[in-house]
Amino acid sequence: MINAQDIKNGTCIRMDGQLYFIVEFLHVKPGKGNTFMRTTLKNVIDGRVLERRFNIGEKLEDVRVERRPYQFLYKEGEDYIFMNNDTFEQQPIAHDLINGVDFLLEGMTLDVVSDATTDTVLYADMPIKVQQKITYTEPGLKGDTATNASKAATVESGATIRVPLFINEGETIEIDTRDSSYVGRVKA
Repeated sequence: MINAQDIKNGTCIRMDGQLYFIVEFLHVKPGKGNTFMRTTLKNVIDGRVLERRFNIGEKLEDVRVERRPYQFLYKEGEDYIFMNNDTFEQQPIAHDLINGVDFLLEGMTLDVVSDATTDTVLYADMPIKVQQKITYTEPGLKGDTATNASKAATVESGATIRVPLFINEGETIEIDTRDSSYVGRVKA
């Protein structure tokens, strides 16, 4: 148990039977009345965001979470099999618990966040930016850089993203896995 005034960004708490991460907090001391903490919470399971006020001195149930690097090995049915890089144990993780799963390739290392007391996986985070090769796109034309137009391109993981018109098949690009957006071309 922790006091409401001890919460920080990234703290994980259990509230109403659900796990929440503190995304943002603000210590508010109004002219009249008691001091309170205004927080923005993100649900670990479904990603919903809500705002909540906690009075100073209010007890909250904190959850100890651990981040460990896991390497992706292969896909089995709907589960993705990962290996703990420290203990070499294999861990299946469900499709919907992996953020940015569309850009997952064999051998990639992800940060897996788990509840330390029950050892259950909460979610897995892809790196924010990944580099992948374009496997298919319509050919680009010289001089197509003046407008902000884009076209569809398939990358080596099988995902389809929007890229500028001058990007060609076989080029390596950088992708933001949070919103599946094109970041830039990677120089060889």
